[in-house]
Amino acid sequence: MVKLAFPRELRLLTPERFTYVFQQPQRASSAEITILGRLNELGHPRIGLTVAKKNVKRAHERNRIKRLARESFRLNQHELPPMDFVVLVRKGVAELDNRELTEALGKLWRRHCRLARAS
Repeated sequence: MVKLAFPRELRLLTPERFTYVFQQPQRASSAEITILGRLNELGHPRIGLTVAKKNVKRAHERNRIKRLARESFRLNQHELPPMDFVVLVRKGVAELDNRELTEALGKLWRRHCRLARAS
């Protein structure tokens, strides 16, 4: 049975881990969201989130976006390649409803899977 948990090991927690991803990332982007990814040696994917106050003014909107991004990652983690991912958002992401945001994230996860198979 596949576990769909989201333990601490699946999160990027330190600035060094974020910097590692920012150095040489593979990019998958939509108009509102960019997901950067870089292969790791762990054998499983990890995620880090950056939702800047500059792009999403209200705290409850930033929390909603982060919650949906974590949930999307949690549900797709077993299809994803062993990479460290950083989710970046742009202005306009707060206007997306939950369904649109979830669909956009799913599309970007699939794109990263294709990029990882191609490289």
